[in-house]
Amino acid sequence: MHQRQVAASGAYFGQDVRHIINRLLGEQLPDGGWNCETENGSTRSSFNTTICVLEALLEYELSTGSSPEVTDARLRGQEYLLERRLFRRLSTGEAIERDRKGDTAWSCFAFPTWWHYDVLRGLDYLRRAGVAPDERVSEAIAMVASKREDDGRWPLETRYPGRMPVETDEGEGRPSRWNTLRAMRVLRWYEQA
Repeated sequence: MHQRQVAASGAYFGQDVRHIINRLLGEQLPDGGWNCETENGSTRSSFNTTICVLEALLEYELSTGSSPEVTDARLRGQEYLLERRLFRRLSTGEAIERDRKGDTAWSCFAFPTWWHYDVLRGLDYLRRAGVAPDERVSEAIAMVASKREDDGRWPLETRYPGRMPVETDEGEGRPSRWNTLRAMRVLRWYEQA
C-alpha cells in the first residue's frame, strides 16, 4: 500500500512520482481495479488497494495535468467501484459487510482512513474526481445521510492503528470534524447533480 500513498502525497506536493504512476498503471487488473496481493496470486481487485490507487492517480492528474493512459486507468478503476455500488459484490449483489484482510466494516467511517476503504471514502473520491452521481451511488448516499446525528454532525465510528501527529477528533463515538466535512461535501455533490 505504501507506494500508492507515496504517489498521492508526492503528487500533491509537486514531486516527480511518474515512475510510481507507471508501475500502478502496469498493475491494473482486468476487472478495472488493483490488488496489492497480485504478487501472491490474487486475480481479483481489492476495494482497499483500488481506492488508494484512484486517489493517487487523481492527485497526479490534478498536479501534472491529465494524460490518456492515466485518465483511462482511473476511469476504469472508478467504474470498478460504481459497478459494485461502492459496497456490493458484483457476483451476487450482496453487501460486503467487512474487509477480509483488515476485518474493517465499510459502513463505519474513520479519519484518517490510512489504507482502509469505507463507503464515505469511496463517495468522497467520486466527488473530488467530478463524477456525475447516478443511481449506482444512491444507496451509499442514503447510508451516509442516515449516520447524521441529531446535532447535524457525523461521528468518528472507528479508528485504525497509526500515529497522528495532531489529534483532529475527540475519539470514537464522538462528533468528527473530518467525517462531518466529508459527509456534507458528498451530500452536497449528490444533491447538486
